Amino acid sequence: MKYSKHVFICTNQKDAPKKCCGREHGLALVDAFKTGMKERKLMPEMRAQGTACLDMCAFGPAVVVYPEGVFYGNVQLSDVEEIIESHLVNNTPVERLKLDV
Repeated sequence: MKYSKHVFICTNQKDAPKKCCGREHGLALVDAFKTGMKERKLMPEMRAQGTACLDMCAFGPAVVVYPEGVFYGNVQLSDVEEIIESHLVNNTPVERLKLDV
């Protein structure tokens, strides 16, 4: 496996009135994850990137972390540091944001 952790952030755009992660700050989340991970020198061992639909629209903005396959929902910019520190650095998923999928 190339990356020890791989973070996918939904940036999909859907037509209104459907909820979509891209319109709900998906691209800003990508930037925040990349910035936070670079600051902690987690890259290139880990990677964050935007992706198309994760099929979690009702719970968006959605994020999934592999290899664990942990899905997070309603992720706000203020949650990024906690996900990085808890899940990426300390291998402890953030329970309050986890989706049961």
